Amino acid sequence: MENFEFVSPTHFVFGRGAEEQVGAKLAERGAAKVLLHFGGQSAVKSGLVDRVKASLDAQGVQHVELGGVRPNPEITLVREGVALCKQHGIDWVLAVGGGSVIDSAKAIAVGAHYDGDVWDFFETKRQTDDVLPIAVVLTIPAAGSEASKNTVVSNDALQMKSGYPNNAQRPKLAFMNPELTFTLPPYQTAAGLTDMFCHLLERFFDDVGAVPVTDNLCLSLMRTVRAEAPRVLAEPDNYDARANVMWAGMLCHQGLAGVGRHEDWATHGLEHELSALYPEITHGAGLAVMFPAWMEHVRGQNPGRFAFYGREVFGLAPTGDADADALSAIDETRAFFASLGMPTTLAELGVGEDDIEKMIPTLKANKGEPFGSFKKLSMDDAREIYRLAL
Repeated sequence: MENFEFVSPTHFVFGRGAEEQVGAKLAERGAAKVLLHFGGQSAVKSGLVDRVKASLDAQGVQHVELGGVRPNPEITLVREGVALCKQHGIDWVLAVGGGSVIDSAKAIAVGAHYDGDVWDFFETKRQTDDVLPIAVVLTIPAAGSEASKNTVVSNDALQMKSGYPNNAQRPKLAFMNPELTFTLPPYQTAAGLTDMFCHLLERFFDDVGAVPVTDNLCLSLMRTVRAEAPRVLAEPDNYDARANVMWAGMLCHQGLAGVGRHEDWATHGLEHELSALYPEITHGAGLAVMFPAWMEHVRGQNPGRFAFYGREVFGLAPTGDADADALSAIDETRAFFASLGMPTTLAELGVGEDDIEKMIPTLKANKGEPFGSFKKLSMDDAREIYRLAL
């Protein structure tokens, strides 16, 4: 097990009606004026935004609204949020939505007390503790951003999607009501399930040997996601299934499932270039295509690790041929994503071979060379993985 630091400051309010406690919990923490940040119209039409505002009003917590966060949030709206925070003296940022809204909120919170352009943090990865506190009302279990140290934002002008890790931007409060996810479209639910499963894969496959306590946590969560996925898609208003998925999604990316490991994150880097080039690509869908391709390319580095994963997650019987077992595990992974309705090729996402060279420069700028830890990858490796995904 490698040395590690782990920070987890999030106070979770989980269960039916959790969002009704927003005002009281923020008032307890001295919030006076919050930026209420949300996405499109679904949170408004469902009445959720109004319920959150009523909860704030009941406690005398003022609020300034900023909606319009898109999937794969963009820096332009973040800059608008930063300006609102400075103009109105905002002391908390409250995100109502899924990972895109929360990531946008984190970026706003980071930039609120900064004199320069908030994109500087994404370019330099410079750490700051001068971050507004963040609260979250989660509506889409997927990204795990409700408790993680990470945010990912796109810059359309640069055709770049970049992440920024900082423990200071972990949310202080997360309100998690599984009932808010009952009406999610099946595709969005499936993409979320894929995203959380891939967060575990990024941690399970790296260059560190066995770390039993962390490995078993990852494997247990993988089995849970795999078991709950068909249930939640068949019964979208099944509270227990939705609750298990919501809590698992947080655990998949909070960081606990990676302690003692280096983690890999090559595949997320490869996917980020897809959705930077084509922002309409859903992150989970892109990962469903890229992860099996990455697995095929790197499996020779440690086929036994893939065979172990196949046995523990998919119940595959060992054949005595580690590479064959590794390939079977990869096939099962691709089949699992396909069973959720996820794409299996880049062609299904409208991405062709001509797009590969468009992504390489920003991939290199974002990840450097070599990148990844399970196997150190070059830009030529990246090209081959993209080709395998076609």
